Order: sequence, then structure tokens, then C-alpha cells
Amino acid sequence: MTDPRRPMNEENRLERKTRVLILGVGFGAIVGLISSYLYTRAAEENDNSDSAAPRTVSTGQLLAILLAILGVVRQVAELGKPKKPGKK
Repeated sequence: MTDPRRPMNEENRLERKTRVLILGVGFGAIVGLISSYLYTRAAEENDNSDSAAPRTVSTGQLLAILLAILGVVRQVAELGKPKKPGKK
């Protein structure tokens, strides 16, 4: 691991950026896979064979999920910013 106080050259910066992007893609894929699995499992458990169509997701529910995802993305973006003096 490199010393965070040492200035990074362009090659190290590109390598670090590539590594972070690959980890982000992998983490996002895993979270998406788990989420879709849990959604389909819940839909199957609550499936009524009498009903013709599966239950639809409302626009309000999708909007709530989108806002929650945006909140998580904002928190992750804040991790990359330097700490302000006086804050823990």
C-alpha cells in the first residue's frame, strides 16, 4: 500500500483509479444480483396462481428506491473528499 501523504505520479494515479473502478463495478454487480434475487424470491413466495398478472411496482416505489440509491452514491462520493479540520 502506498503512503497517502506521498504525491502520486500519473501512472500510480491511473492504476489506483482503474482498481477502484473495477472494484466498484464488481460491488455494484453483486449488490444488483442480490437485490434482484431477493425481489424475485419475494414475488414467487407471494404469487397467487389465481391472479392473471403479477403485481406491478408503482412509480412511487421506484422513485423511493432511486432516491435511496442517490443517497448512497452521494455518501460514497463524500468518502473521496478530504476531511475538514475540526470534524471527527
